[in-house]
Amino acid sequence: MKKIKMGWVGCGGISKTHAQNIQSLSDRMEVTHLVDIIPERAQAVVDQVGSGQVETDYRKIYDKVDAVLLSLPHDLHCRAALDFLAAGKHVLVEKPMANSEEECRQMIAAARKADRKLMVAYCMRYHPLVLKMKELIDSQEYGEIFQVSIWTEQHTEYPTGHWGLEARRLGGGQFFSHGCHYVDLLLWFLGRPVRGLHMGTRRGTPWMEKEGTSNVVIEFEDGKMGYHFGTWGARGTKLGYSFHAHCTGGMLELNIAQGTLSVHVNGQETVLMKSDEVKPMIRQMSHFLDCIENNTQPLTDPVSSLEGLRVIWKLYEAEEKQIMADLRNEGLGSLKKEMRPTELVDIKPFKENCSSKSHKLLING
Repeated sequence: MKKIKMGWVGCGGISKTHAQNIQSLSDRMEVTHLVDIIPERAQAVVDQVGSGQVETDYRKIYDKVDAVLLSLPHDLHCRAALDFLAAGKHVLVEKPMANSEEECRQMIAAARKADRKLMVAYCMRYHPLVLKMKELIDSQEYGEIFQVSIWTEQHTEYPTGHWGLEARRLGGGQFFSHGCHYVDLLLWFLGRPVRGLHMGTRRGTPWMEKEGTSNVVIEFEDGKMGYHFGTWGARGTKLGYSFHAHCTGGMLELNIAQGTLSVHVNGQETVLMKSDEVKPMIRQMSHFLDCIENNTQPLTDPVSSLEGLRVIWKLYEAEEKQIMADLRNEGLGSLKKEMRPTELVDIKPFKENCSSKSHKLLING
């Protein structure tokens, strides 16, 4: 099969993580062009992935690629995505999709008009342990779910002059920029939200214009509860990236750092699955290539991504008004059915290092 020619726009920050994984897919794709306004950054990625031509203007690569990865500052996502979709290219855009609902809707409309794939890089949905936890929750293997709690504790301090220091460019604070991953997962695990509350603080992260630490509690239909604590101010951590799913028959515990998914029942812990795969971005990119090759819809499609961001914006708005957020019309599947074509998506295992199997999931949650 012919290799997909991939362009890469934006070579700072998260691009280093992408580059660590891209060589694993060299049999299916070729990185042909890397674009950054600072050519030295693009050249550093070329040196890392072992291929590609450096450019400083992405308009020069329209006719040279089949698809692009956009890892740009958040406020530039929409413009670049619209340009590449108009040029007939498939787009994988880093999260969050864009900084406003209007921009997200423009991107969705452009992808449909061009009949090209638009996928959002919510890489946590592609982690084998997260996929297994989702499977166990849905199957009620350990009873009915009633609470999911997620902790993400890290130290992220941007240097002076970095675009991430500006709330206008970041789209908000830590909750919007990083918490969007975990609001997406809470919605995916627990279904339709009813109401919620967010509180954040700059204390401990004075470099942030908005919150660097956030707490969100969401009530879901049937009384299920979701919680996320996220901080960019951790000077130390025990939980790191941890998920607890409380079910009526036991508690599922996912520890990203340890690479384990366990169940706790009656004081006994049993490890259900181990994985040394800490690079869900490989699976994510593999899935993007699958969608292009097989003409299928992405698991992390743009409409579900917008639905998750709408929850965050509602929570921010309620926080400003010091009220509880009414989320009854939000969540996955909340937008018109015609916006989200439902079809079966197969997340294929990629060089499995764990005991998981291929997971078939409906993109409408």
